Amino acid sequence: MTLRPVLIDGQWRQANAESQFQAFNPTNGDCLSDIYPVSSWQDCDAVLNAASEAYQQLQQVTRQQIAQFLNEYADLIEANSQSIVEMANLETGLPVTPRLADVELPRTTSQLRQAASAALNADWTMPIIDSKNNIRAMLQSIGPVAVFGPNNFPLAFGSASGGDFAAAIAAGNPVIIKAHPSHPGTTRLMTELAFKAVQNVGLPEATVQLIYAMSNDSGLKLVGDARIAATGFTGSRPAGLALKNAAEKAGKLIYLELSSINPVIVLPGAVVENADTIANDFTNSCVMAAGQLCTKPGLLIVPDDASADKLVNTIAEKFSSAAVGTLLSPVSAEHIQNNINTLIDGGAIELTQASLEESPRFCQSNRLLSIKGQQFIEASELFQTEIFGNASLIIRSKSVAQTHRIIEQLEGNLTGCFYSHSDGRDDDAYQLLEPVLRQKVGRILNDKMPTGVAVSPAMNHGGPFPAAGHPGFTAVGMPAAIKRFAALKCFDGVRQNRLPDILADRNPGDIWRQIDGRWTTESL
Repeated sequence: MTLRPVLIDGQWRQANAESQFQAFNPTNGDCLSDIYPVSSWQDCDAVLNAASEAYQQLQQVTRQQIAQFLNEYADLIEANSQSIVEMANLETGLPVTPRLADVELPRTTSQLRQAASAALNADWTMPIIDSKNNIRAMLQSIGPVAVFGPNNFPLAFGSASGGDFAAAIAAGNPVIIKAHPSHPGTTRLMTELAFKAVQNVGLPEATVQLIYAMSNDSGLKLVGDARIAATGFTGSRPAGLALKNAAEKAGKLIYLELSSINPVIVLPGAVVENADTIANDFTNSCVMAAGQLCTKPGLLIVPDDASADKLVNTIAEKFSSAAVGTLLSPVSAEHIQNNINTLIDGGAIELTQASLEESPRFCQSNRLLSIKGQQFIEASELFQTEIFGNASLIIRSKSVAQTHRIIEQLEGNLTGCFYSHSDGRDDDAYQLLEPVLRQKVGRILNDKMPTGVAVSPAMNHGGPFPAAGHPGFTAVGMPAAIKRFAALKCFDGVRQNRLPDILADRNPGDIWRQIDGRWTTESL
């Protein structure tokens, strides 16, 4: 059977393939019929050359054209929504409705349109004009960007349509799309629409290119290549760290989302006031999408006293009775079990029982474990083993002081959450613990679980390492996400007719800054 073609330099063509692969249907374990190439370095070299040329051509493209492309691409996605969500459902097992059709696809098009708006108003460029000294500065596009998408969000974080893609394009960069092997067909459909929008708007044809897969060696070589300006990666910690090392060794930028257990801390008053709500919230967040969410709460810290016993027992009962979701890959269940075994070997107690029922679909029983606070303190690295799936760990803390010590030993995370009593009785504990947790996370939440990530300009979907590669950037939220794929450029003594239009003179003798779309000034 013929391999699906790759998109290189404006042409759908047969890959120079080293091998091939097929995706699976997670709901029944069947191998899907389409066959995809694993490209050789020859294909990688070709996309890098084409992306470099496209980047030079994009220097002549207006931000109006970039915005037009992003808006038209969003329109095309909506016009072809049925085929997109059907393919995504087939490859990932995620339900067509409400997940794909009603949540993820609208989120994707909304994100593209927000990127279009940001490209048009150019707030992300942060221009500064020092008229007196004839010095000006702004952020500008950085060069070809490679995007590696994850397995769990084929649309909203996909390499051909997600936040990294939208941000890189909004900044005026060409994108090399690296499909995820769990959903190559979905990535192909999205790339076909993106390429159609490229042609309709008149962008350089190599603005978007697609390679389905490459060897590990070729991937490491790609992110460190002289022709690549930056890489966006969302996925597992081992793969991300390997790419990070290769990119940074070559002096190349790479923005990562790697690993997060997203601690939730239940203060004593909240146990008294909201135990049932917390049990429901936590269970739903852990088993939603079979726990395959980067913001799934993998760690729950509760008091080690009689008042919290009922809460823990209720959570265990809800875990046991909750529907078991479908996992994304044939190895997911094995990885979950291996990491659970790591926790149990370290002394964790399992509060639920694994089902022995065989199933052709990819799945694993909902699992809940528990340890004492002192156990965590003595082996914090082991007990921060991430379980990317429908399992979580409860820590029973003897006191606020012990919770403080637990938080101090946390690695970097995307999120951290506090549940506390509404009457303020937990405020002293909160004030003690919150500054310590804030240093460890990118987003602090109160009285809600972290699994919702709004597409908002104020959202930070990032955090300290190893949750992300750099604590100063976000993968969600325009225009902040765009700045990852930009470089600061200074124009010193450059003639007026040679300046970017946004840096043209205003009143001489002042320093002008553009903030939230408005120019403000301060006298020298």
